[in-house]
Amino acid sequence: MSRVLLVLPLLIPLFTAVSMLLLWHRRGLQRLLNGVGAAAHLAAAVILLFTVRREGIQAVQIGDWPAPFGITLAADLFSAIMLVLTGIIGLAVAVYSLGNIDIQRESFGYYPLYQVLLMGISGAFLTGDMFNLYVWFEVMLIASFVLMALGGEPAQMEGAFKYVILNLMSSALFLAAVGVLYGAIGTLNIADLITQVPQMNRETACVLAMMFLMAFGIKAAIFPLFFWLPASYHTPPAAVSAIFAGMLTKVGVYALIRVFTLIFVQDVAYTHTLILVIAGFTMTVGVLGAVSQMEFRRVLSFHIVSQIGYMVLGLGLFSPLALAGAIFYILHHIIVKANLFLISGAVNRLRGSYCLKDLGGLYRSRLGLAVLFLIPALSLAGLPPLSGFWAKLVVIRASLEAGQYTLAAVALGVSLLTLYSMVKIWDRAFWRPSVEGRELTPETPLPDGGTPSPWTWRFYVIPIAALALLTLIIGFWAEPFFRLSQEAAWQLLNPAQYIQAVLR
Repeated sequence: MSRVLLVLPLLIPLFTAVSMLLLWHRRGLQRLLNGVGAAAHLAAAVILLFTVRREGIQAVQIGDWPAPFGITLAADLFSAIMLVLTGIIGLAVAVYSLGNIDIQRESFGYYPLYQVLLMGISGAFLTGDMFNLYVWFEVMLIASFVLMALGGEPAQMEGAFKYVILNLMSSALFLAAVGVLYGAIGTLNIADLITQVPQMNRETACVLAMMFLMAFGIKAAIFPLFFWLPASYHTPPAAVSAIFAGMLTKVGVYALIRVFTLIFVQDVAYTHTLILVIAGFTMTVGVLGAVSQMEFRRVLSFHIVSQIGYMVLGLGLFSPLALAGAIFYILHHIIVKANLFLISGAVNRLRGSYCLKDLGGLYRSRLGLAVLFLIPALSLAGLPPLSGFWAKLVVIRASLEAGQYTLAAVALGVSLLTLYSMVKIWDRAFWRPSVEGRELTPETPLPDGGTPSPWTWRFYVIPIAALALLTLIIGFWAEPFFRLSQEAAWQLLNPAQYIQAVLR
């Protein structure tokens, strides 16, 4: 049974993508299959999470080649949680795409590419060896680059160029590190590496740790490797921005946490202290960039960088509470950040612009949307009792317990500046009177000249409302989610179960 459950999150998007390619000229069926495939992917991820929590870490060797020689798929609680989050955001964006993606992009393969992206993300969370992590990163890179460039608008092409160049540099560095690691030890299986890396030469292990930190740091957009993100994430359609903002940088954070809790833990005083310094700068620089922006999605893009700093802070502190806080923070942030990008697309649909100076009046004309914005916005800023409050509280408490008072103060200050930037969006987009000539409705003809269907606006609102409801649930009933995060952190800090499940 575990064999099927581990493979399903990869096979479902793969078969969905292939089916849509066979229905290339049937866009209506592609839309339907995209939603069905995303829903099935979420169902498979949820079942896998319950199985892992009930029965323990699951692993399978593809082709029945014994570990560590074959291709391993493995799911502990951390990877299962990330799979469920992928399924949630995947389904929400699939529904949103029905209203947000134009006919031109649909005609050039948006839906098959979307499923390939989901497959790549899922593969990165499930793989049990470093080389196949590289392979899944490349699957994500190819799909995400085409999705970003799809449409061919000048701003998109510029953003896509910056995105792909920096990520190709990351991939090259990652591949080089994998080659050095294999040359030094002779294995790339993560469970095997846990036992073998402590026997390496200390200097070699330190160099490898820095190579992986840089490679994954680029993908996670940590300081000072983040500048490609705010230059690119605001350029594609809102649906694409949302899946990127919700999931892609979190794959980089996932890889950092996986590697620096299981593999490179021999010189914590050096590696994790450096991670703490990086976390502080990432939080600070990201939020300062957000405060200075006057474009909806650029504000949100800089906040991705800032919030990554909190997650990396939990990793750098390297305590059970801090790691649980980092995982809980990821859980909260993926839902909130994807939702804010979805809301930015809805605002653009109503006002025809992402520039805050051109917006306004939505509190009066679209009260429901205004309320739905406040939920993730205030959660991102960390106001109680929303999910962001509990996530920040745990990370800051872990900082204080570790004696990192400066970083705790930085985290608090960044939270205040985050609140300021969210209030700025609220004031400019929702509270102030609308700019003359910007009074549009969901029934206004689309930018490509098409006529929106009666369901167009509902495809915007339904996923936004669903994610806002999830944010409220996580905030008001935080205990079971935090307990799950604690269990996942315990597995990371005690890898004996992982080794036994993979190498048995």
